[in-house]
Amino acid sequence: MLYAIIGEDRPDSLEARLAARPAHLARLNLLLQEGRLVLAGPCPAIDSPDPGPAGFTGSLIVAEFSSLEAAREWADADPYVAAGVYTQVTIKPFKKVLPA
Repeated sequence: MLYAIIGEDRPDSLEARLAARPAHLARLNLLLQEGRLVLAGPCPAIDSPDPGPAGFTGSLIVAEFSSLEAAREWADADPYVAAGVYTQVTIKPFKKVLPA
């Protein structure tokens, strides 16, 4: 089943985010190689694809996991969690409708 993983950044987390980004992307690339990643990306803090020093307010990942518990375990091990980038992570089952 698909799950939406929504991480919310703490204020002033850009430096920690950038430091943890290579390890974060490596884990996402593993999901991609396994054919389990639907989409992933950050939410800019301003209306711009490159928010510069304004940074980001969080991230969205939609990926396939065997269960909600498996999605939670994966999310809990995220480098952004370990680095203190995220203040909260919400995981919800997700049903993709479009594109088909």
